[in-house]
Amino acid sequence: MKKIIITGFSGFLGSHLTERLLKDGNEVIGIDNYFTGSKHNVAHLLPNPKLEVIRHDVTIPYLIQCDEIYNFACPASPVHYQRFPVQTINTSVQGMINALELATRLNIRVLQASTSEVYGDPLVHPQSEDYNGNVKVTSRRACYDEGKRCAETLCMDYHRQYLTQVKIVRISNTYGPRMALNDGRVVSNFIIQALKGDDITIYGDGSQTRSFMYVNDCIEGLVRMMNSGVYFYGPVNIGSSFEFTMNTLAETILTLTKSKSRIVYRELPQDDPKRRQLDISLAKRQLNWEPEVNLVTGLRKTIDYFKKILK
Repeated sequence: MKKIIITGFSGFLGSHLTERLLKDGNEVIGIDNYFTGSKHNVAHLLPNPKLEVIRHDVTIPYLIQCDEIYNFACPASPVHYQRFPVQTINTSVQGMINALELATRLNIRVLQASTSEVYGDPLVHPQSEDYNGNVKVTSRRACYDEGKRCAETLCMDYHRQYLTQVKIVRISNTYGPRMALNDGRVVSNFIIQALKGDDITIYGDGSQTRSFMYVNDCIEGLVRMMNSGVYFYGPVNIGSSFEFTMNTLAETILTLTKSKSRIVYRELPQDDPKRRQLDISLAKRQLNWEPEVNLVTGLRKTIDYFKKILK
């Protein structure tokens, strides 16, 4: 049994990771300032005596005895990070420094939840970990993209200078229960619009692509990375290798919800990536991991969740 810190534990991914680690018999210290997280995501876990909750802003140093750190504290929704860009990049950078300082002090592992957004609007397909990306540093998305890129740099610099034990994962387009209603990401947007009978809004002509991964597959990849060999630091892509257009996603959701919603098209936002598909061959080799939940199965579970909370 380990004592594990999860920063941003009440967020979408953080809450699922907390649930998994508690189920495995670990003690979890959940740290969150609830800036974008939700207490509802973890309410069912609070009676568990192995969960300790600390309300704290990770940009302020913290000294807590533990065995591992999962660093998830950062707004991940475009709606949130474009509204609060300064807070977003500060959380990514200063929050990473504080996690690394504690990991270095305790000589323990820290896993950084990075993102496929570090690849920007890629010019190479699919994107492997050695691709440097195509990111516009002055765009509205850059607070998130560049914050995560800097956090990766900090991980490797701490490792080289202080031998800090780091693990870097680049997570791609994860969806599932506990996504926020105002998340602003395409899967939750389409499902909510379909269930309400509103128009499904596609930005651009719908030909742009993403690779969608169900949340349980993501959590499995994260746990395997944390427990991987001592000399494997990453970064490693954790995502789906199956690419879907926005049109296909919208039509699939319409079919599954039996919605009468219309699909309408709006202008594509500036700097929005046109295509995204990760090369996950490294994760297959090093972690013996690949997604198991197909899109239709995952969407059904996600739709069922939103049906309950929209009642």
